[in-house]
This record gives sequence, C-alpha cells and structure tokens, in this order.
Amino acid sequence: MGISIKGSRPKGVSMKKDLLSLKDLRPEDIDYIFELAEGFKSGVGGFEKPLSGKSIGLIFQKPSNRTRVSFEVGIFQLGGNSIYLGLDDIKLGARESIKDIARVQSRYLDGIVARTFLHKEVVSLARHSGVSVINGLSDFFHPCQALSDIFTLKEKLGRLTNVTLAYVGDGNNVLNSLMYAAALTGMDLKFSVPAGYGPKKEVLEDAKKTAGDSKSNIEPCASPEDAVKGADAVYTDVWTSMGQEDEQKKRLKDFQDYQINDKLFARAKKGALFMHCLPAHRGEEVSTSVIDGPNSVVLDQAENRLHVQKAILVIHIGGKRKK
Repeated sequence: MGISIKGSRPKGVSMKKDLLSLKDLRPEDIDYIFELAEGFKSGVGGFEKPLSGKSIGLIFQKPSNRTRVSFEVGIFQLGGNSIYLGLDDIKLGARESIKDIARVQSRYLDGIVARTFLHKEVVSLARHSGVSVINGLSDFFHPCQALSDIFTLKEKLGRLTNVTLAYVGDGNNVLNSLMYAAALTGMDLKFSVPAGYGPKKEVLEDAKKTAGDSKSNIEPCASPEDAVKGADAVYTDVWTSMGQEDEQKKRLKDFQDYQINDKLFARAKKGALFMHCLPAHRGEEVSTSVIDGPNSVVLDQAENRLHVQKAILVIHIGGKRKK
C-alpha cells in the first residue's frame, strides 16, 4: 500500500491549511516560515499575541520531550492555550473512530497538532477535521523537525544552495522529510543506509521529481564514507525508534558500520556541522566525541523547533501582524 503524501478532504469540509508533510509546502512557503522564525527568534516577530483566544489540541500517541514542550511553550508565547491529549486520553481510533474524534474536536479547538504512530492516522484526522492539522511526527514524516533542521543550516552557513547534507543511518521519517526539504530549497542531500532500511521508494522518487525545479541533487550512496565525503553537514538519528524495540538487537548488528565517529566525521568538509534530531544514544549511532564536540549543533536544532513551530502555528492557525 502506497503512502498518502498529501491528505484529501471529503466534500463539505472547508479548505484550511494542513501541514502533514513538506510536500504540502512550496519553496516560497518555506521562505516565509523562515522569515517569521527569524523574527520570533530575534524578538521582532511583528505579531501581538496572534493566537489570543485560540485553543490548540496536542493529540499525542507517543511520549515526547522536544515536540511537546516546544509546541506548548510556543502556543503560550503566542497567546494561545494548549490542551495535551495523551495516548490514554483519546485512544485514537480504538475507543472512538478517528473521523468522529476529528469532527468533535473541530467544534472545540482552533487547531490540532498530532503525533501518531501511523501516518494514515494523521491524514485521517486532517481529512475529517474542520481545523488545521499539523503533523508533529508520524512513522513516515517529521516535517517540523526537518524545517527546523534546514533553518539551522541556513542560520549557521548563511545559505542552502551549494550546501551538501550527508545523512547516515536509518531511512526513517526524518530522512523522508529531509529529502523533501532538500528538493524544495536547492540543498543537496547524500545518504547511506544499510540494505533493507532505505527510505520509502515512492517518497524518494517523488522527492527527486520535486528536486528538478530547484536543481537539488538527492543521491543514495553505497557507503557511509561516500555519503560523508566533502559534506557541509552530517546528520544521523537513532537506529531504533519508538515502536521498534523488538528489532533493537538486529538493528544494532545491521547498523554497526554506520556510526558517526571521529574517523567517519573527518571525511566531511573541514568545519562541517554535526546534526541529530535527538534523543541520541551515545556509543551507538554517534560517538560522544562527535555529538559533544565543537562542531555539534544539536542544541541549536532543538531550540529552533520553538521558533520554526511558532511560525507554522501563525501561518496555519492564525495571526495578524501589528498595525
């Protein structure tokens, strides 16, 4: 069964802005998100409590550190109210159909941030919701993370064109989103993953097609050494994500040659950045010397989730600039 890269909406449901994957955005949308994020970070965002009087539901099937805190703090700073609904509060699709949950919550809320195990569940929420739905993470995509990552790259390097990002590790939701990020911004992306752990074929093909307009190069590499060679930044993620705990022993064996350590990182361009979306498992996907070294920007990535997501909230849920 293929991935629904974009959601569809039944007749009778008004058009609204959802962010389910970066496929939902155009290059100019990303530019505007970054413009707003820069303003929020510098304290000159030009908005006066744009979410005042609005309530945002955080429907989270998975526990969270960065995603929950950054969204709750961002909503508060924008003048809104957040309502956290964890795994046992709604039992998405189990106690009640996703369709009914979406329609009922739309009567109470002004927007929804969803963090789900399955991408089809966030697509279903958006399909039946009368308010905007933002994907806070699914098994296929992590758009808010990828936007924060490339915002961090632009902040550190001053550009995204003529930049090569190397990704080494699991071909997961982060890599899927980074491929679209590269395709939409003109950044080059090289990646290396163990056999059998590659990104979704339809996402790779669609990202390459999208990359044609920006002249971005998305290149699978045969080895981590090939991917990292000459890169401006090197990115990795955990080898075993939430929900894959039963596979941990096998994954540790399959990924043993994919650790970002000093020897592999040295193949990147001098002064290259190290990136990780966190949480990190030191001694597995990355050595302590690299993630805690001077070239690591992992804390900047984490901070920028706040600023970028505030921009996303304003664009997708509401807000007017000061007069």
